[in-house]
Amino acid sequence: MTAVPTAHPIPRPSFGAGVIGAIPISLGYLPIAFSFGVAATRAGLTGAEAVMLSVVIYAGAAQFLALALLISGAPLLVAAFTLIAMNIRHVLYGPALLERAGRDVDTGHAWAWAFGLTDEVFGTALGALARGQRFSQAFMFGLGLTAYLSWIIGTAVGAWAGGGALNGYPALEAGLGFMLPALFLALLLSILSGAQIPVILVAGVCTVAMTLIASSTWGILAGMVSGALVGLFRKVAR
Repeated sequence: MTAVPTAHPIPRPSFGAGVIGAIPISLGYLPIAFSFGVAATRAGLTGAEAVMLSVVIYAGAAQFLALALLISGAPLLVAAFTLIAMNIRHVLYGPALLERAGRDVDTGHAWAWAFGLTDEVFGTALGALARGQRFSQAFMFGLGLTAYLSWIIGTAVGAWAGGGALNGYPALEAGLGFMLPALFLALLLSILSGAQIPVILVAGVCTVAMTLIASSTWGILAGMVSGALVGLFRKVAR
């Protein structure tokens, strides 16, 4: 009697696979973080203070906003509320990722790797799951830690280079501001399907409209809330 071969489960990706998966993110983070380090020293912060902002906040565009608020002398509570409002979406990344991963997942160290769930890390992890990769905490640690270190290193190099590092390269300085949203857009397109198009359209329209009416901060909030509500409505209606 011929034995029926058993199907072997797909192995969970390793820490090294996460490191490799983070390379595109790191390539996008390094110049943006460098630009932040330069901007921080131009604003009068020391190199250590600039690096500490990246170590503690680690929020991309929110760090530039924090810098602007510090320079303008905004009250601490106003600055704190604004930064929290801009980054409240990160609270949803962990649950969304685990829901996509399914029930057969280990979440014992989620409290640690969840700190590294930036937009780009979340997009990369979600894209990997969409392509059939199994969820792995080791992979998440490799992905998140590599991106985090690249952001800190980029900030440190930018702070060390000083405020005049990009004065002779205006085109490069202008281009750096576009690299982070371009990276996230590329990750978004990699997981885009027909089901997400209505959510993205509504969130995009609300973001642009509220930005024009009020400010970019309110635009981001409007986009997050409207997109979440549309996604929730579609999920309940199914």
